[in-house]
Amino acid sequence: MEFIVWIVHVLVAMAVIGLVLMQHGKGADMGAAFGSGSSGSLFGATGSANFLSRTTAVLATAFFLTSMGLTYFSAHKSEVAKLAAHPMQSAAPQPAPANSPMQLPGPLDKSGAIPK
Repeated sequence: MEFIVWIVHVLVAMAVIGLVLMQHGKGADMGAAFGSGSSGSLFGATGSANFLSRTTAVLATAFFLTSMGLTYFSAHKSEVAKLAAHPMQSAAPQPAPANSPMQLPGPLDKSGAIPK
């Protein structure tokens, strides 16, 4: 699943870059304000959004959603890695190895003293 999100993320990013580069900027008509064109305003006509700007908005939303999805997968993967690296210890005590230098005392005798 994560691999598919990566592929979609890269494709959407390339599409957004392409659409942004194809669009006509607002400052591109600035020369028209000084007599070389027929624009009525300083920064060009401000009409309704065209197909390119709407498509860019949809792809930008998809880019943000895939970014959040990849963030979720990354955080979830690190939690799984932490659990795999440090598995929970069992509640039962582990027996000491036979050649361990620390020996536990044996049973008490009838007087309550520890035998040597």
